[in-house]
Amino acid sequence: MEENFRMIAKCFFGFEEILENELRALGAQDVEKGVRMVSFKGDKGFMYKANLSLRTALKVLKPIYSFRANNEQALYKGISGVNWSKLLNANQTFVIDATVHSTYFNHSEFVSQKCKDAIVDQFRERTGQRPSIDKAFPDLRINIHIDKDQVSVALDTSGNSLHQRGYRTATNIAPINEVLAAGILLLSGWEGQSHFLDPMCGSGTFLAEAAMIACNIPANINRKEFAFEKWKDWDNDLFDQIVNSLMKKTKEFHYTIKGFDKAPSAVNKAKDNIRNANLDDYVTISENNFFDTEKEVEGKLHMVFNPPYDERLDIHMEEFYKNIGDTLKKSYPGTNAWFITANLEALKFVGLKPSRKIKLFNASLEARLVKYEMYEGSKRTKFQI
Repeated sequence: MEENFRMIAKCFFGFEEILENELRALGAQDVEKGVRMVSFKGDKGFMYKANLSLRTALKVLKPIYSFRANNEQALYKGISGVNWSKLLNANQTFVIDATVHSTYFNHSEFVSQKCKDAIVDQFRERTGQRPSIDKAFPDLRINIHIDKDQVSVALDTSGNSLHQRGYRTATNIAPINEVLAAGILLLSGWEGQSHFLDPMCGSGTFLAEAAMIACNIPANINRKEFAFEKWKDWDNDLFDQIVNSLMKKTKEFHYTIKGFDKAPSAVNKAKDNIRNANLDDYVTISENNFFDTEKEVEGKLHMVFNPPYDERLDIHMEEFYKNIGDTLKKSYPGTNAWFITANLEALKFVGLKPSRKIKLFNASLEARLVKYEMYEGSKRTKFQI
């Protein structure tokens, strides 16, 4: 039986606990939460499973070596201490992603170059040949992290960021990142136990992620490839077994998932993306202005959306956010409404008291995920501290 090894799943600020919960639910061992990351242990099959399943992970790294270095000679020597021929052939390609938090090394580019030299020189000395650099489609992606004088070397098991699910070909202005969308949905408590509405759906990311959560469909089942597929120890049969096992755990969804957008172009893009994700049996999208709509379903409604902000559309902020509050009050009783905004000033115009506020980042913008609870049969909000 293959031994477990340590891995690190990277995530956005604010999603650490959700990612920790995801990993525990998948069966990870020795799970430890950090800042923008969660470490855990598992075997090769679990590495495949984590990349396929995790909704809030950006990457899964496999640490292979660590050492101390406070100058370029020590860095070069440390990288040379890895037997790279076990991981890479001379006719293959690689790339180095370096992150540096150190007074000893000022530039990540310099670190990448020095590490590249050490790897290339090792191959030249042993074989007379050398692997090449390919920044776009490397056979091996190496992650170097330097904190003060501590150097950590890891293999990137994922490749491109895991937010690139593979279903979204059409995007709107300022589309929300798939991992951010999934994290927001999980933070909001969405588990597929009610009807769902995104009233400003854009290219449909919340809709797709909500449907996959509701049906327990693996987050990255539509993804074209993972970095580990180019590794020397790639096991295609094991990967297929993992996929089949995960797909057997999908479940039925007995409610509705709907999306509105007032822009016909957005509606068409969202429909394309939902079709690409094979989710059209679960999701309905229509051209509607949220402010002209009312609740269409009986019972609880779970609403999550990403309203436009200044950079996205030329709108009058005060009036727009007031309309959000008015529409919720007048037309959506029995609704838990969540939305994310980077326009913190605009929240006061909603005219309702949020029952929750969660600090997140949308790209580099500080944002808030806010929740408004609307009573069934009442125009008042439920005040909950």
